[in-house]
Amino acid sequence: MPAGMVEGRSLKPLRKVPKGPLHVMAYGVHVLTALGAALGFLALEAVINGDLTLAFLWLATALLVDAVDGPLARWLNVSETASRYDGSLLDLVVDFITYVFVPAAMLLRPEVMPHPYGLVAGLIVLVGSALYFADTQMKTEDWWFKGFPAVWNVVIFYIVLFKPAALVSLTIVIVLAAMMFLPVVFVHPVRVKRWRALTMGVLVLWCMAAGWALWQKLDPGFICRSVLLGGAVYFLGLGFLRDLPEEDPA
Repeated sequence: MPAGMVEGRSLKPLRKVPKGPLHVMAYGVHVLTALGAALGFLALEAVINGDLTLAFLWLATALLVDAVDGPLARWLNVSETASRYDGSLLDLVVDFITYVFVPAAMLLRPEVMPHPYGLVAGLIVLVGSALYFADTQMKTEDWWFKGFPAVWNVVIFYIVLFKPAALVSLTIVIVLAAMMFLPVVFVHPVRVKRWRALTMGVLVLWCMAAGWALWQKLDPGFICRSVLLGGAVYFLGLGFLRDLPEEDPA
């Protein structure tokens, strides 16, 4: 998800990192983030070779890197201690590769979407997401995403898994691409405080189901598919509940 959707919160930033091992570690975080681009390239190779399971495994590994580098960057205060490189910009570059470009390339596979549907869908994904990633108002003050957060790796995962008709898949892409620019919000599963415990529980369950689907070579059983569908309904629908009044803890 753009700008490090899966981010930690527990580590307090170091106010100053002196020259030495910790200084090297600060720059090492940038290298760790950049490794996500290499993982995206490996995923692209798997797409070209027709191994979508391997491609999603590489993308899942990139997601784990995305989950780790954010907390480390804040703890080591890399914006000051490794300031030659802009960590936020680097993160956006890598995220565009793994969340957008490689998933768009998957749409060119005939088993995912036949030509020309896949080509049209891929172009929509790339152009719309390029604009979305440049949006200076991508998040609200309480960390909700404004518009669909361009998690096309997840969208294409569902398309590959459930195999809807080409026209249905194209319609899904068009609707979600339009939602990137509509006045709707989507939850950041880690940074949004409201319903965080429930959201994290659903996220963990979803990750387990997604992992099982990959273990089953993208052909899981009914229970796994049901969990994945339930997770999609939760994350898509939670934004509509954002304006509900919060309960008084007293």
